[in-house]
Amino acid sequence: MARYTGADCRLCRREGAKLFLKGDRCYSDKCAIERRNYAPGEAGHKRVKESEYRLQMREKQKTKRIYGLMEKQFSSYYDLANRQEGVTGENLLRILESRLDNVVYRLGFAKSRAEARQQVRHGHITVNGKHVDIPSYRVRAGDLVAVAPKAKEMLVIKSALISNERVQVPAWLEVDIEKLQGSVLDLPKRDQIDLDIREQLIVELYSK
Repeated sequence: MARYTGADCRLCRREGAKLFLKGDRCYSDKCAIERRNYAPGEAGHKRVKESEYRLQMREKQKTKRIYGLMEKQFSSYYDLANRQEGVTGENLLRILESRLDNVVYRLGFAKSRAEARQQVRHGHITVNGKHVDIPSYRVRAGDLVAVAPKAKEMLVIKSALISNERVQVPAWLEVDIEKLQGSVLDLPKRDQIDLDIREQLIVELYSK
């Protein structure tokens, strides 16, 4: 399976925004955006002529990188969102937010989505009491997402809980820190997704 293997901080610099890919580092003065707020490479300091297409492409790339997806999977999510009733852009974000790796991150059990993805793949997460090792698994309203019993003493999860005290669990989720589990109250509405994403630009790009 294809995946990005380069430096995460380079992606943030490319998009000119914090994508929160590195957990604690993103909140410290070591954050690449704080230290070098320009695009990577020799041409990073050059002024780039903005165009409608470039804005749309950068918004799509930024969203892909936030959720850690490759192009084929992201475009398939767009096709699914486009077939659903309602606003396509909001449907797309709802699908992305309902991925199991994102839910694990949102509940505070991992410092980043990449770390949450690894926890899921290693079998450390259960959904409704059953082990699920597919990061792209989509949760539904009423699902119970929990840390597997054998993983509750893992230092990486305890460390994430401490680090994520600054991060607020979204209203569409409910977490029980003592039991290391969380409930999906409902799938998120647009105003419950606290990401600086202009989804309409993505819709315009794919609609061409």
